[in-house]
Amino acid sequence: MKKIMISALLTSLLAACASDPVKNSTDAAPVSDGSASSAQSARTAGTQSDPLNDPNSPLAKRSVYYPLDVYVVQDADRPTIAAHANYLAGNPNRAVRVEGNADERGSNEYNLALGQRRADGVKKLLEAGGAKSDQVETISYGEEKPAATGHDESAWAQNRRSDLNYNAR
Repeated sequence: MKKIMISALLTSLLAACASDPVKNSTDAAPVSDGSASSAQSARTAGTQSDPLNDPNSPLAKRSVYYPLDVYVVQDADRPTIAAHANYLAGNPNRAVRVEGNADERGSNEYNLALGQRRADGVKKLLEAGGAKSDQVETISYGEEKPAATGHDESAWAQNRRSDLNYNAR
């Protein structure tokens, strides 16, 4: 029953995150005059066609954050995971590594296990949203790769996360 509820939720989130496909137009193609600025414009236009490179895309968010000792993806982050799942489903040549992290509190063993559960939870949601299992790799860094180096709640909150790092296959 829980899997059905999660599937229904992800389906509705994917539908809500759906956008109109980008239409290719020959009018929008850059015309090169051989100058360096034209070459730069062509490179920029090529990278902007991939929503991973669009800072306004929901795919620009690549980290999911957690409360203390929690590995379940929070409701506020589920649309982000759904957008990444939709992207992976439509781009079988892309793969992502989900890196689970923890803050410095707890033993190394506990933090590695917690980071792995966080990464695995994101992977399950990605797969439920349409990503293929071979597109998603998980790893835990525990407390070894902090995003913030402080020793207070502000820093710890930044370190309790899963990061999504893309690569081509």
